[in-house]
Amino acid sequence: MDAQEVRQFLPENLPPELPKMTLEEFLESDLEGYEYIKGELVPMPPTSVEHGYISVNLSSLLHLYVRENQLGRVLSETGFRVGERVLIPDIAFISTDRIPIDPSKASPVPPNLTAEVASPSDTLHRIQEKVFAYLEAGTQLVWVLAPRAKTVTVYRSETEITILTRNDTLSGEEVVEGFSCQVTQLFE
Repeated sequence: MDAQEVRQFLPENLPPELPKMTLEEFLESDLEGYEYIKGELVPMPPTSVEHGYISVNLSSLLHLYVRENQLGRVLSETGFRVGERVLIPDIAFISTDRIPIDPSKASPVPPNLTAEVASPSDTLHRIQEKVFAYLEAGTQLVWVLAPRAKTVTVYRSETEITILTRNDTLSGEEVVEGFSCQVTQLFE
């Protein structure tokens, strides 16, 4: 994305050049719609309707299960400190013992599980960079949902990766123990 493309997503109150700030300054700021990666503010463009459908399908199923079993919280579009980054997964699960004391700011700890719905503007490199940053910071399970292929790629580590298709069952494994759903349900 070049500078002109970035400017079209900036709120009107920000200057055309993105301000430089430290991780601590970003965490204390009230800037929304940005991730903080390697000292840079990265705008998060609006998502598509299809992206919204898929996100709600997964978050609804996961939220109901987590709430019923009192396992923690399911969050959407929430900032998490992930090493020296602040990332905003589409969906995240954070267990009861990791829920932040101050919910008015980004979480100082990474989620137990994240789910990202791939957008047409995402590159494989960008997605994998985020996935591996989550895993390195302590996230135990990352799901990447690919709308076009209707698949879910499950990352447990940099080497333990599984691709699920429409006929498969997505499982919360030991992270959200007992949760499962058909992959096809996510793309309805």
